[in-house]
Amino acid sequence: MATTIDFKFRNEIIKDNFSLSYCYQCGTCSSACPIALVTKGKFNPRKIIEESLLGLKKYLVKLQKPNVWQCSTCQLCVELCPQEVNLTEIFNLIKNRCVKDGKYPEGFKSQGTMILENAMAIPFQSAILRRREQLGLPKLEMAEVNEIQTLLKETQFDKIINYDWFSKSTEKKEE
Repeated sequence: MATTIDFKFRNEIIKDNFSLSYCYQCGTCSSACPIALVTKGKFNPRKIIEESLLGLKKYLVKLQKPNVWQCSTCQLCVELCPQEVNLTEIFNLIKNRCVKDGKYPEGFKSQGTMILENAMAIPFQSAILRRREQLGLPKLEMAEVNEIQTLLKETQFDKIINYDWFSKSTEKKEE
């Protein structure tokens, strides 16, 4: 399998986050990464940065090897990087490219659907709200669902995750 270098992709990342060009592949990020430790190196921040430097879009976006979505954004790699490369921002750029190409985890779509329908990723449970009231805690302010939906429609987030407004409105009418 031939490796295709995509300089346009590489230059897009460097343009958006110039710190990428400072990386000299010392491996500090990977040695400190808790996800790299747990996955026994299958998730490897240094490898993602290397593939970014080389413009290996096919591996980063299409094949997702290593899988950038595994990053927990703990920022430890950023804190310890001797060259001050902002790895998590670079990973977010790659994730955004993955989303643009329709290559994202099912959990991303599920969470997006929850936000579209409830204005939050994890809706408050009535038991929690009751308990807060019993404890005298302040009432939680929530965004209006229609406001969040308007924002997400305007940014076309609903289209990105292939949200079907028609089937959702049909389900609500049937209930």
